[in-house]
Amino acid sequence: MVSIAQREWAAKTPRAAIMHLTEHQMSLSSLPFGRPNWEALMDRITTAVLVEFVRSHQIADLPEDQQFEHLAAFITVRRHHARTFDARDIVVGEEGGTGIDAVAIIVNGALVTDIDSINELAERNGYLEASFVFVEADRGNSFESAKIGNIGFGVEDFFRDIPHLPRGPKLIEAAAVAKAVYDRGSLFRTKPSCRLYYVTTGTWSDDQNLLARRNGCVAALEASQLFGPVEFFCVGANQLHTLYNQTETAVAREFSFKDRSEIPAVPGVEQAYLGFVPAREFITIISDDSGDDILGSIFDENVRDWQDYNEVNAEMRGTLESEHRARFVLMNNGVTIITRNIRQLGSKFAIEDFQVVNGWCQTSNVVFGQRRGNLESVSIPLRLIATQDENVIEAIIKATNRQTELKPEQLYALTDFAKKLEAFFNSYDEPHKLYYERRDGQYDRFPAIEKTRIVVPQALIRSFAAMFLDEPTRVTRGYRTIREMVGDRIFKEGDRLEPYYVSAYAAYRLEFLFRNRRIDSAYKAARYHMLMTFRYLVNPSRLPRMNSRDMESRCLEMINLLWDEANADTLLADAANVVRQVVGEPFDRDHIRTESTRDALVRRFTDTSPQRR
Repeated sequence: MVSIAQREWAAKTPRAAIMHLTEHQMSLSSLPFGRPNWEALMDRITTAVLVEFVRSHQIADLPEDQQFEHLAAFITVRRHHARTFDARDIVVGEEGGTGIDAVAIIVNGALVTDIDSINELAERNGYLEASFVFVEADRGNSFESAKIGNIGFGVEDFFRDIPHLPRGPKLIEAAAVAKAVYDRGSLFRTKPSCRLYYVTTGTWSDDQNLLARRNGCVAALEASQLFGPVEFFCVGANQLHTLYNQTETAVAREFSFKDRSEIPAVPGVEQAYLGFVPAREFITIISDDSGDDILGSIFDENVRDWQDYNEVNAEMRGTLESEHRARFVLMNNGVTIITRNIRQLGSKFAIEDFQVVNGWCQTSNVVFGQRRGNLESVSIPLRLIATQDENVIEAIIKATNRQTELKPEQLYALTDFAKKLEAFFNSYDEPHKLYYERRDGQYDRFPAIEKTRIVVPQALIRSFAAMFLDEPTRVTRGYRTIREMVGDRIFKEGDRLEPYYVSAYAAYRLEFLFRNRRIDSAYKAARYHMLMTFRYLVNPSRLPRMNSRDMESRCLEMINLLWDEANADTLLADAANVVRQVVGEPFDRDHIRTESTRDALVRRFTDTSPQRR
């Protein structure tokens, strides 16, 4: 344990200064408390990281051991899932006894926490590509052989139909999601990957006993035949600091780009190049930090999705597998990368905060799928553009993705409405400001922003549809239907922006109550029904048109209530009670998330039948 003095020092010390100490091994005499040994310095740095993480993620109410579990879960899972997420969704540590503190199930690039999401992804994509991440966190300053064995056994037990170890509610739900993944095994492109993380504040030294125990756990999991790659990472203090630092910075990559020509000056563009990059270098660009998965977040501006190995993609794969693979560069349209920051040193390029805006659905996935094959003679056509101009970025994305017809909702993130929404959220002053994350990870570089105040598009769609479209069931069990409303009934040009802020702030306040245990976590399955009920409790009359002044007035009424924390918390608690009364027993997800529950709630507040508007 660290002393109070150390904790106070960590709380007052900027993260940049702490990381500077780590990277450059600044003179120890410049630190307080005399001249501590290196291990003590690691404790102080880890404490500083934890203090900042706790503030940013608003988990000060948790005991320190659980705070560390959240930190360990976040920094390790973020290696494999670059999108914004809440560690509370994956931490199961309070259930103890299983050697598992957190479970993350990533399917088709999405972090899933319920069975309904698996079904929706399978229906939408026609395939499943899954990855399991398990985390055990220990604040101790050493690695223990027994704990490594416990972690391995706990993961094995997690996949048993009849477990040997006791499971709490969170672990039961995670295991049910894992079972749903394997129940659709016929849709696997490859077997799921499995990664285990054992995080401590110590130093890993490749001790033979520890290595033997870790290798034994990997071998046992591989023998189950359930997985493709199985990896077991032992993360000490140095790696912990590095991983945390990576979560606070934009994605950056370095690669060799020898065969290129500079494009003549274009207004709004700082630099632009056209050329060819070796396939191995391209794989480095699109791989996540682990090097074993494709980095989904850099493809968010590419409006098409991967279509699996259809006829065209299968032909591309065939070319890469044949003796004629060198022809690939002549037969492929290549990729376009837009970056906001670029540095060049000879043929080496460093890019930061970038997006692959064309070439995701075919080239990137096919080439990445062949990363273990013979690619030495393969090159990829590359257009590299550096610009800060949003209008230029939007124009390029639209132009490079117009080869086939696109649905309106696919281009939503590029619309003026999305930009207005982002600016509208930012227009509010503290403590009522929320941050709409139009582009994935855009707030990663701002550690002062509380992560709980960042609103991602899918979460906003769900809360808005629940509150203003009376669709609390479909946002979880029929999300495809909701997604198809984008551009029509959701995110429609000309509509008022206030309803989106209201629904986001109500969801933010509700999560605060869950996080601080003011509303029992058993109600989480009913969160969207509670949001709808909250609106009816404030004013049960029919909603005005979404683009009207009356809608603005209606929303201001709710905003004023939400900003009054006491009133807001009372109303949300009342909403929970109403939902509980309507659902009755058993009060579980299967009984809550039904159309009959939604209809009964609407009837409770209206004199007419619950027709959708």
